[in-house]
Amino acid sequence: MVKVRLSRAGAKKRPYYHIVVTDKEKPRDGRFIEQIGTYDPSRPIEEARVDLPRLDYWVGVGAQVSDRVRDVVKEHKKAAAAAAPAS
Repeated sequence: MVKVRLSRAGAKKRPYYHIVVTDKEKPRDGRFIEQIGTYDPSRPIEEARVDLPRLDYWVGVGAQVSDRVRDVVKEHKKAAAAAAPAS
């Protein structure tokens, strides 16, 4: 089964995460199929980078999204909508 989840990077006590598509059986920081974004919990959520078309593609072919990635994407979309000027 393919999952979209976080892979930890960064220094001790200063986490930084990559949003990756990987096989469920692989280790958390192991080999992945594709990296589709980044997330730094110490920065504002607006600065998270998520490739939404690729996320939609992977979900469309059956990938399961982890709870934390789902929350990050939801918050990112909300922040991006609030930052966009109302025309």
